[in-house]
Amino acid sequence: MKKTISIGKQSFSSLREHDNFFVDKTNFIKEWWEKEDDITLIARPRRFGKTLNMSMLECFFSNKYANRADLFEGLSIWEEEKYRQLQGTYPVIFLSFASVKADNLTEAKIQIKQEIAVLYEENRYLLKKDILSDNERRLYNRTTEQMDDTTAQKAIRNMAAWMYRYYGKNVIILLDEYDTPMQEAYLQGYWDEYTSFIRSLFNATFKTNSYLERAIMTGITRVSKESIFSDLNNLRVVTTTSDIYAECFGFTEPEVFAALDEFGMSNKKDDVKQWYDGFNFGEHRDIYNPWSITNYLDEGKLRAYWAATSSNGLVSRLIRTASVDVKEKMEDLLKGQEIVVNFDEQIVYNQLDHNENAIWSLLLASGYLKADQVEHRGRLNKPWYHLAITNLETESMFESMFAGWFENQDANYNEFVKALLKGNLKEMNIYMNDVALATFSSFDTGRRPSAKSQPERFYHGFVLGLLSDLREQYQIRSNRESGYGRYDIMLVPEEKNDNAIVMEFKVHEPDEETSLQDTVQSALKQIQEKNYDAELLAQDIPTDRIRHYGFAFEGKKVLIGTDA
Repeated sequence: MKKTISIGKQSFSSLREHDNFFVDKTNFIKEWWEKEDDITLIARPRRFGKTLNMSMLECFFSNKYANRADLFEGLSIWEEEKYRQLQGTYPVIFLSFASVKADNLTEAKIQIKQEIAVLYEENRYLLKKDILSDNERRLYNRTTEQMDDTTAQKAIRNMAAWMYRYYGKNVIILLDEYDTPMQEAYLQGYWDEYTSFIRSLFNATFKTNSYLERAIMTGITRVSKESIFSDLNNLRVVTTTSDIYAECFGFTEPEVFAALDEFGMSNKKDDVKQWYDGFNFGEHRDIYNPWSITNYLDEGKLRAYWAATSSNGLVSRLIRTASVDVKEKMEDLLKGQEIVVNFDEQIVYNQLDHNENAIWSLLLASGYLKADQVEHRGRLNKPWYHLAITNLETESMFESMFAGWFENQDANYNEFVKALLKGNLKEMNIYMNDVALATFSSFDTGRRPSAKSQPERFYHGFVLGLLSDLREQYQIRSNRESGYGRYDIMLVPEEKNDNAIVMEFKVHEPDEETSLQDTVQSALKQIQEKNYDAELLAQDIPTDRIRHYGFAFEGKKVLIGTDA
């Protein structure tokens, strides 16, 4: 009999007690314990079982679960007597920053202090034993959400010291989603102040804590050591390109196929592989997103389950305002091509606006892109990552994101596309000016956007929008060689009766052109002189089915013309 799937349940004990569907990842316990690392930071995409695995570690090691062998009976970890004896023998501190999402520093600190205050409430039994001095008792009782910053920064370390006195053993510390508040701090503009606060908390908890047995932190990103882990030299960092723990988070293909067999879906393996396979951790291939798989097993429908579970606002903003080079690489990715880029896997959020390669690090860590290969080049052995879109689910996420750039009700983007396909030049001009006016500024990061950089960034965002909206009807190509040069955009119809379209974009040059109409004519002349139609003619598309459009930009004004 197939087991019940509990969507979103992150409590290991509850899953086991209710005998819900569960893929055995208890080998992670053994693998981690035998590494003997003091502090481990594991970065995995969201919804990859990080919280469930941390809950599993708590249930295994915490003396709160000393008599709960039933939770692990029948699982791989229970096959060895050594681990049966280890279960339930350590004091454990388990905290999560998953809900720390504030739009200002004060509120972020309060939310962290609330998490610590709950920890203190759960362990008030420590006050019943004669292990705390009078001053320590007063300090314990002052550790509430109203505590000062210094008290909060030392609170976890203090709790570890008192647990050590009570149990006579050092403490295991588990911190889930450590980087959630960091992304919020970056987005809301209080990064520097937040990292100053959290750096002191982490140093007290992990660096100067003599009562620490071992610790694990999980998150999505590997935040720069200099940002928050200064002088923490005993930190093992595990990213998506690391080999260790590669199969401990996410489902392997044999695990997915076994689940499909169990749920009577054996004939769906190819579809599921195309939609949800593609994650690579180190040299390990064919890792599946657990959230998508469990939802598919429950509903039996191919949908973008994982891509719909969180806001992609940061990624969207970074790509939208990125340079032409980044947008061109995104075009290549959407066309199913691979890009090769160099970047540092450490993320410094306050540098995201200045170091464009950091976007690739964020996309890789978040699971939207996969690294099929990492090669090291040159005397300094720098890593170059071969990146591709992970699978159909993440491809659909990107398409929705790019289409969303033009959702402003004043943009009339969809009306422009309709006018383009109809060949209605008057409507094209009306709607394209609405699009440009509504979205131009959001495509440029500069405080003083140049007359040239604004249209270029907008144009490449426009191409990504076309790729999202028209790829079922057209092959959309940009910056490709044809004839004697490189055209800007070419729409090659999938149906032989539809028209092909060639577009050239130009910024008005007041020193050379007296009007936007002159700029339009210059663009159309370039299409003719460079013989951009050559690629279309080679595909037997007749001249009378090829339309040319010249786009002229001056500030936020656009004029479109045709030679038809």
